[in-house]
Amino acid sequence: MSTVTPMMAQYLDIKAQYPDALLFYRMGDFYEMFFDDAVNAAEALDIALTKRGKHNDADIPMCGVPVHAAEGYLLTLIRKGFRVAVGEQLESPAEAKKRGSKSVVKRDVVRLVTPGTITEDSLLEARRHNFLTAYCELRDQAALAWADISTGAFHVMPVAQVRLSPELARLAPSELIVPEGPSLERLRPVADDHQIPLTPLAKSSFDSTAAEKRICDLFKVSTLEAYGTFSRAETSAMGAVIDYLEITQKGKLPLLQSPVQESEDRVVQIDAATRRNLELTRSLTGARTGSLLAVVDRTVTPAGGRLLEQRLSSPSRNLDVIQARLAALEFAVEHTQLAEALRAALRKTPDLDRALSRLALERGGPRDLAAVRNTLIQAEAIFDLCAGNNLPDHLKTALSSLTGFGELLPLLDAALIAEPPLLARDGGFIAERYDGELDEARTLRDEGRSVIATLQKKYADHTGITSLKIKHNNVLGYFIETTATHAEKMLSSPLSESYIHRQTTANQVRFTTVELGEIETRILNAGNLAMEIEKRLYTRLSDAILADAAELSAAARGLAELDLITALADLALGENWTRPTIDNTRAFDISGGRHPVVEQALRQQGGSSFVANDCSLSADRGAAIWLLTGPNMAGKSTFLRQNALIALLAQMGSYVPADRAHIGLISQLFSRVGASDDLARGRSTFMVEMVETAAILNQADDRALVILDEIGRGTATYDGLSIAWATLEHLHEVNQSRALFATHYHELTQLAGKLTGVDNATVSVKEWEGDVIFLHEVKKGAADRSYGVQVAQLAGLPGSVVARARDVLDMLEESSRSGGNKIQIDDLPLFAAAPPVQPKPASGPSPVEELLNSIHPDDLSPREALDALYRLKGAVG
Repeated sequence: MSTVTPMMAQYLDIKAQYPDALLFYRMGDFYEMFFDDAVNAAEALDIALTKRGKHNDADIPMCGVPVHAAEGYLLTLIRKGFRVAVGEQLESPAEAKKRGSKSVVKRDVVRLVTPGTITEDSLLEARRHNFLTAYCELRDQAALAWADISTGAFHVMPVAQVRLSPELARLAPSELIVPEGPSLERLRPVADDHQIPLTPLAKSSFDSTAAEKRICDLFKVSTLEAYGTFSRAETSAMGAVIDYLEITQKGKLPLLQSPVQESEDRVVQIDAATRRNLELTRSLTGARTGSLLAVVDRTVTPAGGRLLEQRLSSPSRNLDVIQARLAALEFAVEHTQLAEALRAALRKTPDLDRALSRLALERGGPRDLAAVRNTLIQAEAIFDLCAGNNLPDHLKTALSSLTGFGELLPLLDAALIAEPPLLARDGGFIAERYDGELDEARTLRDEGRSVIATLQKKYADHTGITSLKIKHNNVLGYFIETTATHAEKMLSSPLSESYIHRQTTANQVRFTTVELGEIETRILNAGNLAMEIEKRLYTRLSDAILADAAELSAAARGLAELDLITALADLALGENWTRPTIDNTRAFDISGGRHPVVEQALRQQGGSSFVANDCSLSADRGAAIWLLTGPNMAGKSTFLRQNALIALLAQMGSYVPADRAHIGLISQLFSRVGASDDLARGRSTFMVEMVETAAILNQADDRALVILDEIGRGTATYDGLSIAWATLEHLHEVNQSRALFATHYHELTQLAGKLTGVDNATVSVKEWEGDVIFLHEVKKGAADRSYGVQVAQLAGLPGSVVARARDVLDMLEESSRSGGNKIQIDDLPLFAAAPPVQPKPASGPSPVEELLNSIHPDDLSPREALDALYRLKGAVG
């Protein structure tokens, strides 16, 4: 058996502490991986797998990545589901040798990189939060806490287990922490549904008593009462987040903001299926492109983009909050010049939140210092731009956070150059004339010769010896050299008191001075000294920033709010959106409503303009339901979705794509649109449809807005019809919601005469010579048929199939009109018995073909061309 080397023993000892993570083991300019880590990493990163020595008589697999390119490899590994323990060298090889020639450089893990704890810009999406979540259940209580260490956001809310999935869909976290034990496997399917990595943590991390102390220690308070009244489950969830951060960040806790307590009744409840169906932040393909967020995002800062996604995912149910946001937006719409000036200033604003986070975690650099400075410069300019305007309260609140940095801004402005380097070790980021000691060190470093020349002239003037020289060699270093004749003068008083004899040669005598010795030392050490001074100043500036961290975080939130307001104003003006009326009634009255995503797509494709439609679901009490019929491809699904999106945008605090909109607050938004299966969990398309419908019927209240499309289509006709019928009745009688219910079951239109809250509506079409033309207009009334055969023809089904379908449809409809209860297959001629008409084989050219062959278009005058056309028409007739 081979002997384990000291270095490999150190590696194995560190690796044993992190068995579930890949260990990046720092060796000089590379992070090396060994054994199974190397095999897994080489495959995941598509890099070469080599070997290094032997262990237990077997080759040790090894691979490595350069330190300077590590971030890119980390991103790949994190996206592929790995966790990475970063083991750094804690001393230099020279320092290790002081303990003995065979001593191994000290190493230890300085950070555990997981999906929810990354802070590097290259690993994060600038316009998305990166939430780390923790879920805790304590007897009859449950809570969810979440934090984004890259921005400092920290929130908590009570959440029942049934609401966990919708909340995860809203937050879209990168990692979910849960206690070890029986609940782990029960929660795994929920995490898998949302593709969230699940991380088990010891139950001690969720202990509520320890959690409270952990939170108080972090925020340096004696009690949590200053932040609200938290349940034990909420306290435990928050404590678990903090404990996990202590574990992964190795004690360097991020700059978390004070915990914000949320509740379910403050925002519109939207389940995962509805978010997916409405494509709020991601399209059905999973991309941002094609989503509502992509269409409405005109923010000019990353923080504004993150705030927009948050608002879009969590529309408010607080009427005062919505009205305040709309008032601020109306001001921006009416003051376009000011809004554009604000947007111009905001474009120059760096991502302050993430710069602060990196500085707090000691992962920042000079550019983060400059980001704070540049943000404060723009904040001051923005505040001045708004001075003298009669602003609404919401804007005043945002602006109030941008002042109060009278000491920090001058400090940073004086200390930093305009464009600092990325890393502090690169140096050169402190401005000239900021620190006298640094300027002197730089002068010695960069202008050593001129310093010596100046000193030589000084000594020549002092001694009166014009031939005096200052020279340098590797033995004596810097020295003063003069001839033996002149040396006698320097050896005599009073010069002998200043000039110290060093060496006498055949023709020269060499001296030094205390000043020259000091300058020599300083010149030789000037580079290192300059670097040390800059590092010291970097720490001082960083500490000054972190001392104002709370105020800076508030300024970042204020700037994000201004960005969102002015972006929504730009959107409203550019797209001709209007301010909605929002109140506590049960109104839902939309005039000229449009689907923002479809409208933009039509414009980009250069196609026809979007056809706007009205929708009225107002009811003082009871249900208000539109039963929508009409053919496929006519726009029913678009109409359903656009009204849901208009309601969502309105309660987010945005203008809406409509001529007019009056919306009574909605509490929940449900959408059952589209068809998909879930093969991994053994669910057919119809089963998925029924599960989603069941969730709606079991949860929707009288303040909900429900849109349902083609309920029951995945099973037999009568089964589907009966399910759709019963669903509509339940919505009307039990849920009493405002709803849009699209169907191809025309039998349901009879319910409009029996249920007081149900009205029929249809999408208009026009038939022309056997073809169907979609008008995309929604009007009151019921469709007489679905035009499915015509749509099949448009889709390109073979003509024989379309013709046969028409024959069968005619027979079925005739049977239905004559009162037949069941169609006998014998009543319908088989397809084979009634083949489509085949063209007769031609025995020669037809008259039309002969005429065409005789025509030469290039030789025809206009009159001759018209005559030829008439001859062709006659031949066809």
